[in-house]
Amino acid sequence: MELGMIGLGKMGLNLVTNLQTHDHQVVAYDLDENTRAQAAAVGAQPAASVAELIAQLPHPRIIWVMVPAGKITQSVITDLSQKLTAGDIVIDGGNSFYRDSIAHNELLVAQGIHFFDVGTSGGMAGALNDGNFMIGGDQALFTTIEPIFKSIAAPSGYLYTGAVGSGHYLKMIHNGIEYGMMQAIAEGFDVLDHSEFKYDHAAVADMWNHGSVIRSWLMELAAQAFTADPGLEHLQGKMYSSGEGKWTLEEAIRLQVPTPVIAASLMNRYRSLEDDTYTGKVVAALRNQFGGHAVDKK
Repeated sequence: MELGMIGLGKMGLNLVTNLQTHDHQVVAYDLDENTRAQAAAVGAQPAASVAELIAQLPHPRIIWVMVPAGKITQSVITDLSQKLTAGDIVIDGGNSFYRDSIAHNELLVAQGIHFFDVGTSGGMAGALNDGNFMIGGDQALFTTIEPIFKSIAAPSGYLYTGAVGSGHYLKMIHNGIEYGMMQAIAEGFDVLDHSEFKYDHAAVADMWNHGSVIRSWLMELAAQAFTADPGLEHLQGKMYSSGEGKWTLEEAIRLQVPTPVIAASLMNRYRSLEDDTYTGKVVAALRNQFGGHAVDKK
């Protein structure tokens, strides 16, 4: 299939590579000329502007937006609403707040443009190969874009979730769960680090990931992080958050659903911004491993 990709950051560029590998033809745009050149190097057709990207795609166009959530996504969606024509399809694969996605759909549908909100999981590795996608939008049109996700997702790694907003809603809850899981792993290693025993954390994480009840990709990433920096001494234990955990907690409060683990994990992230903690080091290392998220080094 032919489609456009707007946003060639750590996720967007890997998605372009994945798409090209699976015989899709991508027209790629980013403000940064260097990332456009990297997209061209994997076979994509670079575009110097959004207008140029649109001009290179056949109608009806499919354009995937992969830019930071919030004002930047809003700006791109607004621009597309003025440049695209009826029948075109816009996919937002970023971590947008689900109510924003509903508003974006209303803006686009007024112009006859279709919209899908797609929660994207699997980090940079998933974007490059075997990703995970939660897809909300018009069910009748889903078959039009389904071949894209069928080709680049892990086996059974994509799901049509329902009406617009449901994709990003599901990703929001996914990330809330992720907060709690990382917090539990980090707290466990914090206790080990303070114990009278001298554990090799990398060896522990690797062993736990072979047959134990708590084996997981996060545990695999913990082993990698401890192997690279056994005591995580080169990291500050600051755990930044990109919003999804907070949104999950706000939604839980709105629905009066108790989520104490997610709430505690979010509060611990805020706490970590004040002083260095070992728990913070572990979560910071995990986020850097799977998503390339920024870390503060000593």
